[in-house]
Amino acid sequence: MSARSPLARIRRYPSAVAGLAIILFLVGVAVYTVVAIPHAQAMADWRGGDQWRMNPANASPVWTNRLFGGNAPPTLTISSDGAEVESAVFEGGRQLRIPLAFDFAYDDFPSEMTLLLSVLGTDRPAFVQATWERPDGSEVRLGAHRIAGEDRIAISRNRALEGRLGQVPHIGLFTDQTGPGRPAVLPGTYRLTLEAVLFDPGAELRAELVAFGRVHGLAGTDHLRRDLMLALLWGTPVALAFGLLAAVGTTVTTLVIAAAGVWFGGLVDATIQRLTEVTMILPVLPVLVMVGTLYSTSIWLMLGVVIALGIFSASIKMYRAMLLPLRNAPYIEAARAYGASDMRIILRYMIPRILPVLIPAFVTLIPTYVFLEASLAVLGLGDPVLPTWGKILNDAQAQGALYNGFYYWVVAPAALLMLTGLGFALFGFALDRIFNPRLRSA
Repeated sequence: MSARSPLARIRRYPSAVAGLAIILFLVGVAVYTVVAIPHAQAMADWRGGDQWRMNPANASPVWTNRLFGGNAPPTLTISSDGAEVESAVFEGGRQLRIPLAFDFAYDDFPSEMTLLLSVLGTDRPAFVQATWERPDGSEVRLGAHRIAGEDRIAISRNRALEGRLGQVPHIGLFTDQTGPGRPAVLPGTYRLTLEAVLFDPGAELRAELVAFGRVHGLAGTDHLRRDLMLALLWGTPVALAFGLLAAVGTTVTTLVIAAAGVWFGGLVDATIQRLTEVTMILPVLPVLVMVGTLYSTSIWLMLGVVIALGIFSASIKMYRAMLLPLRNAPYIEAARAYGASDMRIILRYMIPRILPVLIPAFVTLIPTYVFLEASLAVLGLGDPVLPTWGKILNDAQAQGALYNGFYYWVVAPAALLMLTGLGFALFGFALDRIFNPRLRSA
């Protein structure tokens, strides 16, 4: 068979082409992620920090608006930069009037509201009073605040305002007061007017009103405001690397040990078979759970344990059955006659003969370890540092995502896991038909 024959045969199977396309897509995503988002940056961002503060919490992906025909609001940021500020100077200070106006034409209410205030050019505090004006002309006073330096005013958590409105502020401030029944959004132009007193003629006041949305990004956000796209992207190289390294480590070592047992026979072969039989009855997942609970949940430790438990697996018996007929093959006798060493016979003449048949099994073994790593993370035994698909599912389970309607939090990582399994399964089963002599003849 020519070197190009397997590639030509792959093109004859649509399932193989589809599986290979999925695998190449995942590999491309993994390479892009590692290059575009360096490991140190990704780990620092995922651990949380100030970079997520402008994201809404538990926001759905933006494409859900189009998919479900809704009109949920994105996050709106209205800044005092460029606003028509009215200023009046008095002895020892100045008064400012800053209007923050914006149009709101969405079908749903914001998820939160926050006012960010910064007093610049002075160490003295300022006093700011805020007034909210609806499109129908009605006004609501939001209260006065003493601001020193930078301050973050959580309008949504203003209990006094909530008592006056009868609802949480980010809903009550946008509610159509004339509509009966369930609260409905009043569309139109809203205005937040800030009246400030600064006790320094050279001081400035900068303001930003943030109306956090219900949708954000391509993957949505979690309860800590983190963009889930970061974990979905970085979960790809982590999953593929874990699956590939575990599959290579277990397959290569198991194959070499099986070949050594067949070649040396006697006590060596018997010892290998007894170790295999003992290891076969050990449940891998409970052992990993015990290691993660009692020692460490590092992904590299888990990888080492997986490889160690997979060395003396049931595959040794299958490899042994395939290698036994080769032990007395004429070309093996010829190799012994010209003085080939034991290791040369094992690595050069025995193992390569069965590799084509083992390639499909190796390909289908990769998603097995991908699912194993995800299972550990779902059980809370994933690496606490790495953002992975299983870690997303674990966070979603802990926060009751399905019960609270945050389906995207579960669907996205689950879909990527299923896509990974589908891609390798389609490609592996097609390779089995190509390399397996019995299936090929059929």
